[in-house]
Amino acid sequence: MNDAKRAEIFARLKEANPEPTTELNYNTPFELLVAVILSAQATDVGVNKATAKLFPVANTPEAILELGEEGLKEYIKTIGLYNSKAGNIIKACQGLVERHNSQVPDNRKDLEALPGVGRKTANVVLNTAFDQPTMAVDTHIFRVANRTGIAPGKTVREVEDKLMKRVPRAYLKDAHHWLILHGRYTCVARKPRCGSCVIEDLCEFKEKDLP
Repeated sequence: MNDAKRAEIFARLKEANPEPTTELNYNTPFELLVAVILSAQATDVGVNKATAKLFPVANTPEAILELGEEGLKEYIKTIGLYNSKAGNIIKACQGLVERHNSQVPDNRKDLEALPGVGRKTANVVLNTAFDQPTMAVDTHIFRVANRTGIAPGKTVREVEDKLMKRVPRAYLKDAHHWLILHGRYTCVARKPRCGSCVIEDLCEFKEKDLP
């Protein structure tokens, strides 16, 4: 795929959705961090249901620590892997209190040093909370990048690196939201909705499902 085609793809995605953002509900960088940790192998809808009950009760590191691990589990037990996620969130809160004055750090090194925070989670927080141009490659972005030809790669990191290099700078900050939403609602896994796709004529997928 050439640069001109790639630029047109993002121009159309922007026109269709000028201000994309995460579908996780949050009000502060800390709430976003907790929500993203919970979202691993879970749906945003499921996470939002849990955090709608949790955040009014505890939405700071200190408040979560006061709940304790067992108390936290009561709020997130509807989410997959909640036992390990509760442990990681408690440890992350301890790290935030002890090393960062209870504030979520705005750099990759400190974020990834927190328990439960890998590269993808750090990328989401850096992009969504701190407006940094990062690419959090989840299953949707991996599929869309490969299927369309925007940035094909065999591994998540390869796709991330290619997207960071090839997405036009003007679109880089919002690109990961556009790609996630496109994969979630249009370029879906089993049967892509090519007929309703705004970039269908630009996409290089050879097996398009057209009417």
